[in-house]
Amino acid sequence: MSSSVPSTSGGTGSADSEAPRRNSKRPKYSRFTQQELPACKPILTPQWVISAFLLISIIFVPIGVASLLASRDVVEIVDRYETACIPENLRGDKLSFIQDPSSNKICNRTLIVPKRMKHPIYVYYQLDNFYQNHRRYVKSRNDEQLRSNSSANSTDGCDPEDNANGSPIVPCGLIAWSLFNDTYNFSLNNQAVTVNTSGIAWKSDRDKKFGDDVYPRNFQNGTVIGGKRLDPDTPLSHQEDLIVWMRTAALPTFRKLYGKIEVDLEESAVIQVTLENNYNTYSFNGKKKLVLSTSSWIGGKNDFLGIAYLTVGGLCLFLALAFIVVYLVKPRRLGDPSYLSWNRNPSGH
Repeated sequence: MSSSVPSTSGGTGSADSEAPRRNSKRPKYSRFTQQELPACKPILTPQWVISAFLLISIIFVPIGVASLLASRDVVEIVDRYETACIPENLRGDKLSFIQDPSSNKICNRTLIVPKRMKHPIYVYYQLDNFYQNHRRYVKSRNDEQLRSNSSANSTDGCDPEDNANGSPIVPCGLIAWSLFNDTYNFSLNNQAVTVNTSGIAWKSDRDKKFGDDVYPRNFQNGTVIGGKRLDPDTPLSHQEDLIVWMRTAALPTFRKLYGKIEVDLEESAVIQVTLENNYNTYSFNGKKKLVLSTSSWIGGKNDFLGIAYLTVGGLCLFLALAFIVVYLVKPRRLGDPSYLSWNRNPSGH
């Protein structure tokens, strides 16, 4: 009788002790929650470190050399003309000249081909000191209006170029209003050189961001004209100069594609350029340049990529050689406990 009592009370106690366990919010035991899963703990031995640096240098140095050679093969002609295309007697007041609608803006420039240029030859205009990345400038557009005719009257975010004469502007905003409007015409041996201006914009922009049912309306009808006028009978998706301009640049110095010359230009060929110097960069001390350039597998002329690869590869090679010298001159056993701080005795006691 006495022996059965502890048995009964013990069973009840066991049930009562497991109840809190079932109701506990403690996570179920697993090797994952207890961080007991197998893990890789690499030990960076001198051999591994030296091998890694050598491998990086072996990969990066050839890529850097190839990139630099490809960049050097690009033929580029750059002609700065914002001052040269103003009559000498008017260069003291450039702003008045560019703002005078009656002044003759036609300018003739001569370009000499330094090396044979294979087509396609890309024609760019370059602007310096033009901050397309300014917060207010970047926000001054309405993407819904550009995309669909059903939103043509929507001008939210386009202030201050949202309405003119009481009617909505299409396309609205400061970006479209300031569209680049210098023009270039090329001739070689008194024969006109055609510049192809189709296919210069990103296909994704043409197909997704600019609608083929959206037409310019009430554009450049304000009191101040910002830049180029648009053909009111051509949908925005076909006006690729606008599409290129609307993809804003991240830096104050940028190039935008104007067109492509699809014939080869031989070395020492003389190209006559007739341009209209219409775009006002004088109010903010901007610069204008006409650029003709070929391309390579890395794009246009840019030495930075090759120099960056060579710098990283050379640095890794230097570190690998330095570690080799240290390892050979003053080696030490891996995991030697005598190098631990608490095993050192600087006082000598």
